[in-house]
Amino acid sequence: MKRSSGARMSATAAVSVLSLALITGCSGDGSDGSKDSANSGSSSSPAAAAKAYSAAELEKLLLAEGEVEGYKVTSGDDTLPASKSVLKVDKAECEPVAHSMAALPPGDTDAQASNSVIQAAPSDSASTSLEDLAEGDFSEAFNLAATYVGLSSYEGDGAEKAFKAVSDGVTACSGGFGFSAEGTDTKITKIAPEKASGAGDESVAFAAESAMDGDGTGIFHTEVVRHGSTIATYYTVNLALVTSGKAYDVPAAVIDAQAAKLK
Repeated sequence: MKRSSGARMSATAAVSVLSLALITGCSGDGSDGSKDSANSGSSSSPAAAAKAYSAAELEKLLLAEGEVEGYKVTSGDDTLPASKSVLKVDKAECEPVAHSMAALPPGDTDAQASNSVIQAAPSDSASTSLEDLAEGDFSEAFNLAATYVGLSSYEGDGAEKAFKAVSDGVTACSGGFGFSAEGTDTKITKIAPEKASGAGDESVAFAAESAMDGDGTGIFHTEVVRHGSTIATYYTVNLALVTSGKAYDVPAAVIDAQAAKLK
């Protein structure tokens, strides 16, 4: 039995969602109740002593194909928003949160790079279209994590300020915010803190919730990690679980692999 047209539309949006369009019409009810909200790591390391990277250097520091087992790495150029001008947020204090969800720098810098790291799909379903997948087949074929990774680097204490803006935004924007992108208006109804990985000097994690245009709600996860003068952002959606209410996370394998390249 094929999925309803509404479910197929949501699935298609989720596949595209690794562009900001993914968030358009998706939401989540927070995070796994067993998680504790937390900012991890220490902010005591002197940011002024850390190397600030150029955009070209950040491109080389991004994860590349073959560096994360079980994941495909692509440039993301066709799906990632090109700049902050694409995204209009209705609350200034929520801009760093929204930018982190779009692989854009949460702080003021032109040094940025981004790509997509997507869990490899089962080989027997990789060529099957969304329209033709049955309900059970869809859940199996697309029970995988797709993550936007963004890197940005800052002079002086810019990275610490950018990280704090995200951390503060998670609290200030708990009731949600609105944004427009590519001509589409979207309402994030809730931002809920989650337990961060503890990677880098500081890390913070949160889940975003938004309505899925008449097809329930979905949940999306973001983690932001500071490595000296560099901020790494991870925005993840599981295509099969996004509207199921079942728990999933930003993949630890992706965070660990990217952290290793930033040491």
